[in-house]
Amino acid sequence: MDSGAIRRRLALGLVVLTASGLLAVAAPGEAQAATTASCPGRKVRTLPFSTGTVYVYKRGGYVCAVTVTKKPGVKKKMSVSVQARGNRPVVDEGRYAYLAGPVTVHAGRRCVWLKGRVGPKSVNTGWILC
Repeated sequence: MDSGAIRRRLALGLVVLTASGLLAVAAPGEAQAATTASCPGRKVRTLPFSTGTVYVYKRGGYVCAVTVTKKPGVKKKMSVSVQARGNRPVVDEGRYAYLAGPVTVHAGRRCVWLKGRVGPKSVNTGWILC
């Protein structure tokens, strides 16, 4: 391969990387919406609260959840928790800019308890999906 072909391929690669970076910066809402689909299955609940939303998905006997902030980009304390009745909760917590999770549990036909937090505000369902 001659040096001209190598330069053209490098230039094309640079253009593709630059364009993808610009799209990610220009459209954070769309990027955030795509990340909520990180759970498999169908969405069975949307649990909004003042600083975020918990999205709950179900597939077979598995329940998956993510907490998404309403103001993405700035890291803040976030968490998501799913507990199948009779088991311990599965939790993801930390300082995140967009979402906490996904967390998945095998619930079978048992009820689940979901919790989500963004900053000082939270949502807590009690036993649902029984």
